Amino acid sequence: MNKQQYCINEAKRIKQTGKRICFVSGNFNIIHPGHLRFLLFAKEQADILVVGLYEKSSSISAYFSDEERHSALSALSFVDEVILLDNTLSAFLTALEPDIVVKGKEWENTDNIEQQLVDSYGGKLVFSSGEKQFSSKELLQQQLNENTKLTQQLQKYHERYNISNALLTGYLNRVCDINIAVFGDIIVDEYQECLPIGMSQEDPTIAVSPLESYRYLGGAGIVAAHAKSLGAETDFYSVAGRDAAGDFAQSKLREYGVNAYVIQDSCRPTTHKLRYRAKNKTLLRVNSFRKHAIDKPLIDAMLDNFISNIHKYDVVLFADFSFGVLCPALIKHLQALCLQHDIPMVADSQTSSQIGDLTKFTHLMLTTPTEIEARLAAQDDDNGLIQVSKDLAEQLIATNLIVTLGSEGILIRHRVSLTDELLTDNLPALTDNAIDTAGAGDALLVTATLMLCTGASIWQAAFVGSVSSAIQVNTRGNLPLPKHKVLSKISELVG
Repeated sequence: MNKQQYCINEAKRIKQTGKRICFVSGNFNIIHPGHLRFLLFAKEQADILVVGLYEKSSSISAYFSDEERHSALSALSFVDEVILLDNTLSAFLTALEPDIVVKGKEWENTDNIEQQLVDSYGGKLVFSSGEKQFSSKELLQQQLNENTKLTQQLQKYHERYNISNALLTGYLNRVCDINIAVFGDIIVDEYQECLPIGMSQEDPTIAVSPLESYRYLGGAGIVAAHAKSLGAETDFYSVAGRDAAGDFAQSKLREYGVNAYVIQDSCRPTTHKLRYRAKNKTLLRVNSFRKHAIDKPLIDAMLDNFISNIHKYDVVLFADFSFGVLCPALIKHLQALCLQHDIPMVADSQTSSQIGDLTKFTHLMLTTPTEIEARLAAQDDDNGLIQVSKDLAEQLIATNLIVTLGSEGILIRHRVSLTDELLTDNLPALTDNAIDTAGAGDALLVTATLMLCTGASIWQAAFVGSVSSAIQVNTRGNLPLPKHKVLSKISELVG
């Protein structure tokens, strides 16, 4: 029996169930969160979800074996059938006549062979990349528990990229040879721990009693402290107010061993974020700040300091928290200097209480936006993660891009050269009991940056960055990453 007849027979067998059928097709090299969202959406459209998997022999974009990809799809509890297709899509669809065919949103404005086929029998072609958040949390959790155990995912990931404890330890030990410059906003984070009392009798307000208060260096300051704690020689460039918060920040930078080039600005109070917390939960945040761009004398002073040290830097990291330090005028000059001196650049522009703008930065070795930040920068709220990350990498002229997805882990994109297709992989979150998620992305960014500078691949750097992120979220407040904890966690996960 030839391949086409086999597929037709399989289609007839599935159709005989009499149930509503939804069909999707693709290469599915790595089952990442974007795929899961897409497949879950498709499953919700009908009783049976059939996946057409393009055989490696007929698809130049299929990187892994048919067996590996078929096994990964079949392991998903919401996928009912997986059929290998070898230039037999039209014949299979004609025989199957699915009620609905789902394709990614990025295909909506292209010619689709499926449209003519579904029109011929009264079916429907739907374009969707799934919800930005999983539409079935219970189904997702069951899937994670049953089919994608952390140890199994990590083992396969380590095998793909030749990851070993000795290899990663070697790269981390070379961080001491790296000189890094960090630019960005200083933030002082304060945590007011409270004892919950109950609801107020006068109005619907939660009543608490204050307990202890803790202050930490935050923003780009802690990014610089992470780099120093991991072993890099670190210079930090920023602006602070002439106030108690600014004094505290500069004392912490000295304590952490960071070479600080912090200019005082009497017109700009140091950004201060106060969190009221009870039982490891944040009840309220009160932010005190100014976000206007720094003026020309401050820009000139920062540039003078940077130029005097530029000869020694291996990488420049922009940690933008959108409080005015990394204004367009300063970025323009800094990026021109880095390009002139062939210094790699990495950047992150955070969107939380403030709205960041990652598009201020270009020619990046690495950027690590959240999904929200990536979609804002790409101005795309509809397409799937793969298309959004591809467009953003092209827009930023970025070699490596890591989209952070919280509890869903990270999506990694790597461009071999500026003309090549982006390679893709993903890692799950390495912790499921976060105490404080503040600073997780900063830990990932600076660790992955330093790993890349020591010669690690993006896949190895992303893994160690995820390790640092897991350590950070299990710590209350921002504290410099202890290198020994990173090494210990790597040993635990890699063996």
